[in-house]
Amino acid sequence: MTVARFDELIHPSTRLSIVALLAAADWVEFAFVRDQLGLSDSALSKQFSTLEEAGYVSMERPVSDRRRRVRARLTPEGREAFQAHVAALRAIVGSADSASAVL
Repeated sequence: MTVARFDELIHPSTRLSIVALLAAADWVEFAFVRDQLGLSDSALSKQFSTLEEAGYVSMERPVSDRRRRVRARLTPEGREAFQAHVAALRAIVGSADSASAVL
């Protein structure tokens, strides 16, 4: 069972979107994330660096067909943090729904 825990590092919309994309797959190509979110390479790289420094994301840079391809995945800690953050958001929304039912 996931314990609800709001995570300030994941919460900004860009990082939340990145982590949500990564949560849906094992490995995700840098270019796919960039294109899905409409970010520049430098903006996405900065967000990945922040998540990687926190231990939430693991980056891999394999060479394929003489081209370096960058891909990312959530670490077990990142996946746990994301699930806890989603649980916290659901609790917040649930309390708002409960409050509006009383009014």
